Amino acid sequence: MVLKHKPKGGHISFDRTISPFWYRRICEVALLISVMIMVLYGVSSTTLFVPQFAAIIAGLNGILSIGAYFMARQKVSYYMALAAYLGTTFTISVLIQATGGTWSPFIALWLLIGVFSGILGWWVLGALAAGANAYLVQQLFFSGITFSLDRITEIFLITEAPLVASYVIWHSQSRQDKVRDGAEVTKLTAQLSAVSSKSDIVINAIADGVVAIGADGVIQLINPAAQTLMGWPGKDAIGLDYRSVIKLTDTKGHPLAEDFSPIRQGLVSHKPIDNHDLELTTKSGKNILISLIVSPVGEGATDGGVIAVFRDITREKEEERQKAEFISTASHEMRTPVAAIEGYLGLAMNPATATIDAKAMSYLQKAHESTQHLGRLFQDLLTVSKADDARLVPHPTVIDLIALTREIVFSLQEKAKNKGIFLSFAPGENDIDGNRHITPVYYTYADQDQLREVLSNLVDNGVKYTKAGTVTVDVKGDDQTVSVTITDSGIGIPPEDVPHLFQKFYRVDNSDTREIGGTGLGLYISRRLIESNNGHIGVNSTYGKGSTFYVQLPRISHDQANAIINASASGTPTPVEATVKLVQPTAAEPSLAAAPPPTAPQASPAEALAPPSQPSSTVPTPPANPNGQA
Repeated sequence: MVLKHKPKGGHISFDRTISPFWYRRICEVALLISVMIMVLYGVSSTTLFVPQFAAIIAGLNGILSIGAYFMARQKVSYYMALAAYLGTTFTISVLIQATGGTWSPFIALWLLIGVFSGILGWWVLGALAAGANAYLVQQLFFSGITFSLDRITEIFLITEAPLVASYVIWHSQSRQDKVRDGAEVTKLTAQLSAVSSKSDIVINAIADGVVAIGADGVIQLINPAAQTLMGWPGKDAIGLDYRSVIKLTDTKGHPLAEDFSPIRQGLVSHKPIDNHDLELTTKSGKNILISLIVSPVGEGATDGGVIAVFRDITREKEEERQKAEFISTASHEMRTPVAAIEGYLGLAMNPATATIDAKAMSYLQKAHESTQHLGRLFQDLLTVSKADDARLVPHPTVIDLIALTREIVFSLQEKAKNKGIFLSFAPGENDIDGNRHITPVYYTYADQDQLREVLSNLVDNGVKYTKAGTVTVDVKGDDQTVSVTITDSGIGIPPEDVPHLFQKFYRVDNSDTREIGGTGLGLYISRRLIESNNGHIGVNSTYGKGSTFYVQLPRISHDQANAIINASASGTPTPVEATVKLVQPTAAEPSLAAAPPPTAPQASPAEALAPPSQPSSTVPTPPANPNGQA
């Protein structure tokens, strides 16, 4: 047993613990004694006669012992063991008193109880000794019975010997436990002190600002880097509410609302927050660009909190700006000579302006293709530069997404046919009976040129990365969103490459992709363009079987489309009802389903994808029927 003195409210309380081994032994012995007493009652032995009330008490004590055994908890195990022990002591005392007192044949049970008393603490041993000595005095001096010297010695030994043995055994054990516990506590204290010192050294040596904030929003720790960054001495900042020390604004200098503060979000949601587009206002009023990572610690709202890590990224942002400016300027300046080279190569390849042999023509064609590739690369670099500088501003209009997608698929039909790929447009196909599908008109409010660039890139990639098979383009939606999916039966994407697919300059590097040219910018540009139009782009892929790229955009209703078109025609601002919200990734994204080759005769691609006889305008006119059917 271990006694821990804890001052509380001016009094001394005892936090008693007992090892699981002795806890189980006490419960088992108590149960064994209770069962033995009940068995003796059942056999009705004349020599070991057990009264009925003693058997009843033994039965109750057995139930208590079983309950104590199976209800052990770390904080209450001592008290459960004490209850089992006291119940057994009471049962044995009643049994001995009812069967002859010191003459009882069950007096040996007292020896067992007395020896175990010391394990529960000196106060239990002392209480048991006081009770036993009181009984001894009562028997010797007030019972009216005359005892011989031998009998008195026998009673004294029976009463006192178990208590003395208990003291000797458990006092020695307690001293050993104290020595061992003291050594362990000393060792643990030294280890904790060493760990704490190392933690302080590490935290103080970190170049990034580190601030520990409790669940109540009070600053508990601030390292020297954070003190320098924010201009707050540690002794002044610790103990203050974080909102009075950490003042965050957006990149335009507007203070963040409390609900949008990353620290507040981390305290409420207990999830990590990462933000690289914030400014920190120092104590002197200076604004600096920072990267902020908020990590939750602890559990729940009472003992939890967050660790906020700040990093000054002003220099990094300036270097990124200079790099983007250089790329933009260089790409813009290089487009002029590249365009001139492409023009002269075109003149040289034109039979009307030049006469060359077949071998020279093949060389010029390869040079012309390389020049066109170089021109596209410069254009992609310009687009990336605009996206990184927030200059990629969309000019949204009302778009009939099915009409736009059909036009894009039709424009790439010849390329797919030359490669032997079956390129199909699902909303334009006939059913089994040859009847046309009645497809809803899906309107969205986005930049048509940017959306055309994204969808053209995705469909072109589907054809490019499919060696043989099909590429299926489909348009579906609900009341809130509309999705365009491009499913191919191509080479697929390895799982480790999928999370990086939409990053800048990232390309899947394997034997299947090395023969296919590319810069690694197409999907990055597509993501930035779709996000600038309040949409979402993603992919599901199975390596070796194919991929499904999808684009999700907000859908607007027939009435909203009419309102926007009328407002645009009259030059009035766009109605508030037409405002769309950012599309978030859905929980269950479109699953990959590599489309098998058609087994039944289908309408020819030219027939299914033929553009409308009337030229389509940039802003299509919504249909007149209220149900929005094509």
